[in-house]
Amino acid sequence: MCRRIAVTVAACLAGVLGLLVVSSAVSTAGPAGPAVGSTGRVWLSVSTGEEHTCGVRRDDTLWCWGSNLDGQLGLADKGLRLVPTQVGADGNWAQAAAGDGHSCGIRLDHTLWCWGENKHGQLGLGPDARGDHLVPTRVGTDADWASVAAGLLYSCGVRLDHTLWCWGNNSYSQLGLSHHHGVTRPTQVGRDTDWAVVNAASYHTCGIRTDHTLWCWGYNAYGELGLGDTTDRSTPTQIGTDTDWRQIGLGDFSSCAILDGGTLWCWGRNVGGQLGLGDTTNRLAPTQVGVDTHWAQVGGDTSRAHACATRSDNTLWCWGYNPYGELGRGDTEGRLVPTQVGTGTTWAHVTVGGIYSCATRNRHNLFCWGRNDKGQLGVGDETLRLVPTRV
Repeated sequence: MCRRIAVTVAACLAGVLGLLVVSSAVSTAGPAGPAVGSTGRVWLSVSTGEEHTCGVRRDDTLWCWGSNLDGQLGLADKGLRLVPTQVGADGNWAQAAAGDGHSCGIRLDHTLWCWGENKHGQLGLGPDARGDHLVPTRVGTDADWASVAAGLLYSCGVRLDHTLWCWGNNSYSQLGLSHHHGVTRPTQVGRDTDWAVVNAASYHTCGIRTDHTLWCWGYNAYGELGLGDTTDRSTPTQIGTDTDWRQIGLGDFSSCAILDGGTLWCWGRNVGGQLGLGDTTNRLAPTQVGVDTHWAQVGGDTSRAHACATRSDNTLWCWGYNPYGELGRGDTEGRLVPTQVGTGTTWAHVTVGGIYSCATRNRHNLFCWGRNDKGQLGVGDETLRLVPTRV
């Protein structure tokens, strides 16, 4: 998969353009019963990676499933899982973040843990800990982590004092450290103490500060930093002058964000219509998607060329590439503008993986759809789904 290859971005893009091959194993079954072993489970949060998924349930237990080539499921082996499988026996997890070949999580005591691939120091365990780690391993001794994001070969996190820290691969300055050198331990980005949240993609990173300003850095060949040009940035750089950014979601080479007024804005690469603007033209700066003012949350963890979002009426909308049914519309036809997924009005939170999507409903039931060749949907098989299917 292109997100696993630490080579040129051009090579990765070649893989994206080849997404039009559709698997012969297809299911158009709708929101049927849950997969074996997951009946009645209530999900508090879910994070989609390139080919694996992790989530935290109501009892604060951690569960992962899908690809496990590098131990990114944290299950002490490298065998893939077709259904959610509990990671350890602890019931003290607050958050999980699924990247490409690695994952990270924060416990209720604010300690940080990472596992999986570590060739580039993306687990933050120091220079002497290179190599895969098959179970969650504590990062340092600090107990002050507020949130964490796992990107391609790197990770970033925000501490309780609102400082920003990143670690891992830094080929395109995606760590925001003013250079291209990777680091193997969490390293503070600047000296500011006003970071609210950070989101990590493949080669670019964005974050929102406590004053609701939006900042991005790293690779910018397609304008994914939203700065009006295609020049990379080695340190966080503010996008415009707005002070009312609410939430942001990142794709491989694109970004979308929501303002307090409920408007949705996207920018960056648009080859598959993943910006939702009705065409396939790249945008170098935030461009409003339609005229609606009811957008609530936009998903974007590791998506290659599609996006999904929820509105304030709890409807679900997706757009962009769709060769594996990742838009959940029951077909493989791409959409250039946001298109509603079904008629449901109980959707709560959506997250978008490499070529698949997952979302929770108001009662915290989990549904996934799209490509499933590694069991990333968690529905008990490796058959892709064209519509949301309950996990």
